[in-house]
Amino acid sequence: VQLQASGGGLVQAGDSLRLSCAASGRSFSSYVMGWFRQAPGKEREFVAGISLTGGRTYYADSVKGRFTISRDNAKNTVYLQMNSLKPEDTHVYYCAAGKLLRVDLKEYDYWGQGTQVTVSS
Repeated sequence: VQLQASGGGLVQAGDSLRLSCAASGRSFSSYVMGWFRQAPGKEREFVAGISLTGGRTYYADSVKGRFTISRDNAKNTVYLQMNSLKPEDTHVYYCAAGKLLRVDLKEYDYWGQGTQVTVSS
């Protein structure tokens, strides 16, 4: 499966953004999906994950209550709604597809190209 992330940009603290990740192929609904993020010089970290049908979601503590992951299997797309953004949310955000809903990036087999989110104070 090929993934294409979009929706990043430059916003002010407190603003919202919605990231999208469009998948090609007909097997999208057979993958759990995750969002990760990475700052320069830092390791890539888990942000949120969602199960095959969207019935289960999981979030990093740093984004819980502010970010919402969702998916539309009919559109082969996963979303990350980000509210109340903070300067520390500034990262490159990546979507990923895997078979198990885990926080470990090694569990994900396919990755999008990343989209930059910059939050100014």
